[in-house]
Amino acid sequence: MVRKVNVLEHELVPKHVLLSREEAARILRRMGVSPHQLPWILASDPVAKAIGAKPGDVVMVIRGSPTAGVSVAFRYVVRG
Repeated sequence: MVRKVNVLEHELVPKHVLLSREEAARILRRMGVSPHQLPWILASDPVAKAIGAKPGDVVMVIRGSPTAGVSVAFRYVVRG
């Protein structure tokens, strides 16, 4: 029997939020960068698959941080 695991429920996987095209454009404009300048995440990554991310999307990653409280990062989804 094959048991499916939801990777988003694992304690070591930070929260991933798929941004709308409008949200992504607004954030990238505010940061002064283009999408390809962001760190990449492969569309084949288990978390990207779980949230339905497709190449060209931008994902916001929210992690707890002992020094900053919360750390927010952005990833550009690429084919792979």
